[in-house]
Amino acid sequence: MSNLLFVALGSMFGGVSRYWLSGFIQKNFDTAFPVGVFIVNIAGCFLMGIIAGLLAHANVLTNNHRLLLAVGFCGSFTTFSTFSLDNLQLLSAKAYFLLSLNIGLSVILGLAATWGGYYLVQSLSK
Repeated sequence: MSNLLFVALGSMFGGVSRYWLSGFIQKNFDTAFPVGVFIVNIAGCFLMGIIAGLLAHANVLTNNHRLLLAVGFCGSFTTFSTFSLDNLQLLSAKAYFLLSLNIGLSVILGLAATWGGYYLVQSLSK
């Protein structure tokens, strides 16, 4: 039961953070491109890389930390379900360039950010 509480607590903060940050960013950009969700996804990927690096190399996080931060917070903060909906809306609007840009940059930069966070922790823990 305590595992569920760690996931639930992390999810609550991750979801609220995603809602606030993506909305704040989107309000400050006058574009049809879903920049708020895009930035949150890349930041979440970087954070997930840091957490994975800490779990694998630094021995400072416990399983409860993993549940709270990786499963709960990042799982709720990174919004690939919203990402999919945004892409469906771009597709429906026949905004093919923005659709391709969002998918391509999210996948490539997300992977690069996850690797960057992981590598940062791996480098610092040597």
